[in-house]
Amino acid sequence: MTRPSDLLTPRSEGLYCPPGDFYIDPTRPVARALITHAHSDHARPGHGAVLATRQTLDVMAIRLGADFAGETQAIGYGKPLAVGGVEVTFHPAGHVLGSAQIEVAHRGLTIVAAGDYKRAPDPTCAAFEPVPCEVFVTEATFGLPVFRHPPPREEIGRLLASLTLFPERAHLVGVYALGKAQRVIRLLRDAGYDAPIHIHGALAPLCDYYAAEGVALGRLESATVERGRGAGFGGQVVLGPPSAFAGPWVRRFADPLIAFASGWMGVRARARQRGVELPLIVSDHCDWTELTATLTELAPRETWVTHGREEALVRWCALHALAARPLRLVGYEDEADD
Repeated sequence: MTRPSDLLTPRSEGLYCPPGDFYIDPTRPVARALITHAHSDHARPGHGAVLATRQTLDVMAIRLGADFAGETQAIGYGKPLAVGGVEVTFHPAGHVLGSAQIEVAHRGLTIVAAGDYKRAPDPTCAAFEPVPCEVFVTEATFGLPVFRHPPPREEIGRLLASLTLFPERAHLVGVYALGKAQRVIRLLRDAGYDAPIHIHGALAPLCDYYAAEGVALGRLESATVERGRGAGFGGQVVLGPPSAFAGPWVRRFADPLIAFASGWMGVRARARQRGVELPLIVSDHCDWTELTATLTELAPRETWVTHGREEALVRWCALHALAARPLRLVGYEDEADD
């Protein structure tokens, strides 16, 4: 049987597969890249060849331009493909539309690189599928026991309650353009909110793409505001990317109530730093309970922990007689505020 370190090994560019001669989510241009999802810290331009799900390739083209790679190849979920002598299979990760775990199998050994993933239900993307493996590569973005996310529907309920309490104020909600914007919209719709939702222009291309892929978002309208005309958005939900909240756009609204949807809103200091009045803890990553439950469910022979709070999860594994080690890969952080 192949040793795990012979099949996947950390390098400065990212996680490398020597027998297949490819990288998974490399942080700099390489000849061959397998991409788990289209967030900017995992999907970068300039690779010679990219293998990913069709939806991830579509979103990369929307965000990076059609020529983001020398060549591209789409792969469907659950369809094994030989890449340079190893078998790779993509499985749903439940993170955002098109996101995937990448199963790498060679000479009797199976490693699953999960990328970013979540276990909470989300109708805007395919649900996470547990994949049996000898080695599981897990993220640890929220890999501390303090991170225990409340049900998203309860957080959206707080937003709706605020709309009732402050009907004269525009409710400006900061959301990342890929995944979070569309998920918050669907959460609102599923909670019975059927009024038009106003979106910043930077969110429109991906909202349009999600809708074209069959994700029902309801009526969306532009949040373009002429100077001094922002009073007309009282009692309305307005979504914008985090970067817009630091510029003149947000100042055009009359007495806005600032909200932000992120797993990081559970950290009060982050909410204060952003001037957030209504922090909404809505995460597209697993919290501590979901991370540890996933490891218990999969019970891999070995767990590799990456991009996040690695040491706490490695320690938890040791306390539960699970072999684990940190990968200490760099370059995978919160997505840039774009």
